[in-house]
Amino acid sequence: MKLREIMTEDVFSVCPQDPIIKAAQIMQQRNIGCIPVCDNNQMVKGILTDRDIVIRVVAEGRNPKDLDVSKVMSTHLTLGTPDMDAEEAARIMAEHQIRRLPVVEGGRLVGIVAIGDLATHNIYVDEAAQALKEISQPSRPLM
Repeated sequence: MKLREIMTEDVFSVCPQDPIIKAAQIMQQRNIGCIPVCDNNQMVKGILTDRDIVIRVVAEGRNPKDLDVSKVMSTHLTLGTPDMDAEEAARIMAEHQIRRLPVVEGGRLVGIVAIGDLATHNIYVDEAAQALKEISQPSRPLM
Protein backbone atom coordinates (compact mmCIF):
# COMPACT_ATOMS: atom_id res chain seq x y z
CA MET A 1 0.00 0.00 0.00
CA LYS A 2 1.29 3.45 -0.93
CA LEU A 3 1.11 6.53 1.29
CA ARG A 4 -1.16 8.26 -1.23
CA GLU A 5 -3.81 5.67 -0.31
CA ILE A 6 -3.77 6.37 3.41
CA MET A 7 -2.45 9.92 3.87
CA THR A 8 -4.62 12.80 4.99
CA GLU A 9 -4.77 15.24 2.11
CA ASP A 10 -6.72 18.03 3.81
CA VAL A 11 -3.72 19.38 5.71
CA PHE A 12 -3.66 22.82 7.26
CA SER A 13 -0.32 24.59 7.26
CA VAL A 14 1.09 27.86 8.54
CA CYS A 15 3.79 30.17 7.21
CA PRO A 16 7.07 30.74 9.04
CA GLN A 17 6.13 34.38 9.73
CA ASP A 18 2.73 33.50 11.23
CA PRO A 19 2.33 34.12 14.97
CA ILE A 20 2.65 31.12 17.30
CA ILE A 21 -0.80 32.00 18.65
CA LYS A 22 -2.36 31.48 15.20
CA ALA A 23 -0.68 28.07 14.83
CA ALA A 24 -1.78 27.02 18.33
CA GLN A 25 -5.36 28.10 17.63
CA ILE A 26 -5.46 26.06 14.41
CA MET A 27 -4.08 23.06 16.31
CA GLN A 28 -6.76 23.51 18.97
CA GLN A 29 -9.61 23.97 16.48
CA ARG A 30 -8.56 21.00 14.34
CA ASN A 31 -7.60 18.82 17.34
CA ILE A 32 -4.15 18.14 15.89
CA GLY A 33 -0.74 17.90 17.53
CA CYS A 34 1.34 19.26 14.70
CA ILE A 35 1.12 21.57 11.75
CA PRO A 36 3.44 21.74 8.74
CA VAL A 37 5.15 25.06 8.07
CA CYS A 38 5.19 25.99 4.39
CA ASP A 39 6.07 28.98 2.26
CA ASN A 40 3.55 30.55 -0.11
CA ASN A 41 4.24 27.82 -2.70
CA GLN A 42 3.46 25.04 -0.19
CA MET A 43 7.16 24.10 0.01
CA VAL A 44 7.74 22.54 3.43
CA LYS A 45 10.10 24.59 5.60
CA GLY A 46 9.49 22.96 8.96
CA ILE A 47 6.95 21.45 11.27
CA LEU A 48 5.50 22.80 14.49
CA THR A 49 4.33 20.41 17.18
CA ASP A 50 2.51 20.98 20.42
CA ARG A 51 5.71 19.77 22.08
CA ASP A 52 7.74 22.46 20.29
CA ILE A 53 5.43 25.09 21.75
CA VAL A 54 5.66 23.66 25.27
CA ILE A 55 9.45 23.16 25.26
CA ARG A 56 10.53 26.25 23.30
CA VAL A 57 7.95 28.75 24.50
CA VAL A 58 6.20 27.78 27.72
CA ALA A 59 9.11 26.05 29.49
CA GLU A 60 11.46 28.89 28.60
CA GLY A 61 8.99 31.50 29.85
CA ARG A 62 8.83 33.23 26.47
CA ASN A 63 5.83 35.32 25.49
CA PRO A 64 3.99 33.56 22.62
CA LYS A 65 2.63 36.94 21.49
CA ASP A 66 6.19 37.98 20.63
CA LEU A 67 7.13 34.90 18.60
CA ASP A 68 6.48 33.77 15.09
CA VAL A 69 6.44 30.16 13.97
CA SER A 70 9.98 30.30 12.51
CA LYS A 71 11.43 30.86 16.01
CA VAL A 72 9.87 27.68 17.39
CA MET A 73 9.41 25.19 14.54
CA SER A 74 11.53 22.10 14.01
CA THR A 75 13.55 22.25 10.81
CA HIS A 76 15.27 18.86 10.74
CA LEU A 77 12.56 17.13 8.76
CA THR A 78 11.90 13.60 7.72
CA LEU A 79 9.57 13.50 4.73
CA GLY A 80 7.68 10.89 2.78
CA THR A 81 6.42 10.76 -0.79
CA PRO A 82 3.02 9.65 -2.08
CA ASP A 83 4.59 6.62 -3.77
CA MET A 84 6.42 5.44 -0.64
CA ASP A 85 5.29 2.09 0.72
CA ALA A 86 3.48 2.32 4.06
CA GLU A 87 5.87 -0.29 5.44
CA GLU A 88 8.84 1.95 4.57
CA ALA A 89 7.09 4.92 6.17
CA ALA A 90 6.59 2.92 9.38
CA ARG A 91 10.27 1.98 9.39
CA ILE A 92 11.34 5.61 8.85
CA MET A 93 8.99 6.85 11.55
CA ALA A 94 10.39 4.31 14.00
CA GLU A 95 13.98 5.07 13.06
CA HIS A 96 13.51 8.83 13.49
CA GLN A 97 11.11 8.47 16.44
CA ILE A 98 8.37 10.57 14.87
CA ARG A 99 4.61 10.13 14.99
CA ARG A 100 3.76 12.15 11.87
CA LEU A 101 5.31 12.15 8.43
CA PRO A 102 4.67 15.06 6.05
CA VAL A 103 4.19 13.80 2.50
CA VAL A 104 5.66 15.91 -0.29
CA GLU A 105 5.72 15.76 -4.04
CA GLY A 106 8.20 18.00 -5.81
CA GLY A 107 8.97 19.56 -2.43
CA ARG A 108 5.34 20.65 -1.99
CA LEU A 109 3.14 19.42 0.83
CA VAL A 110 0.45 17.06 -0.45
CA GLY A 111 -0.50 15.21 2.75
CA ILE A 112 0.51 13.85 6.11
CA VAL A 113 0.58 10.35 7.57
CA ALA A 114 0.26 9.71 11.29
CA ILE A 115 1.22 6.53 13.07
CA GLY A 116 -2.50 5.94 13.61
CA ASP A 117 -3.08 5.98 9.86
CA LEU A 118 -0.72 3.04 9.54
CA ALA A 119 -2.39 1.18 12.39
CA THR A 120 -5.86 1.50 10.87
CA HIS A 121 -4.81 -0.59 7.87
CA ASN A 122 -4.54 -4.15 9.14
CA ILE A 123 -1.70 -5.08 6.81
CA TYR A 124 0.57 -2.65 8.66
CA VAL A 125 -0.54 -3.24 12.25
CA ASP A 126 2.74 -4.99 13.10
CA GLU A 127 4.85 -2.27 11.47
CA ALA A 128 2.84 0.50 13.13
CA ALA A 129 3.07 -1.22 16.51
CA GLN A 130 6.83 -1.61 16.11
CA ALA A 131 7.18 2.02 15.02
CA LEU A 132 5.12 3.22 17.99
CA LYS A 133 7.16 1.05 20.35
CA GLU A 134 10.40 2.56 19.07
CA ILE A 135 8.98 6.10 19.03
CA SER A 136 7.79 5.71 22.60
CA GLN A 137 11.10 4.53 24.03
CA PRO A 138 11.73 6.50 27.21
CA SER A 139 14.49 9.03 27.03
CA ARG A 140 16.78 10.03 29.84
CA PRO A 141 16.07 13.29 31.65
CA LEU A 142 18.40 16.15 30.73
CA MET A 143 19.08 16.85 34.40
